[in-house]
Amino acid sequence: MLDINHTKFKKFHTDNPEIYKLFKEFTFTAINNGHKKLSSEMIINRIRWETNIMTTDKDYKINNNYKPFYSRMFMSEHPKYKEFFYKRASKADMEIHNV
Repeated sequence: MLDINHTKFKKFHTDNPEIYKLFKEFTFTAINNGHKKLSSEMIINRIRWETNIMTTDKDYKINNNYKPFYSRMFMSEHPKYKEFFYKRASKADMEIHNV
């Protein structure tokens, strides 16, 4: 059974694909600037603060509950960087392959 946050994330991700594009862009910028580890919160906050992007979420530009899903998705897609983001145990660890 899918977690409610994962269900909401999947819809948000489908409706707002530009967020993940920015997430990847800003993550690779950090990597190319020499960062060995970061929090997904730093990447999400950079998207919030440095872009004019609008999303379909009526309450938040990007819900904080989506941070672990974005970081796990990135690390799954780019196994070379599977340890790049700081992680705590999350339901996203089990659900990300179902995005």
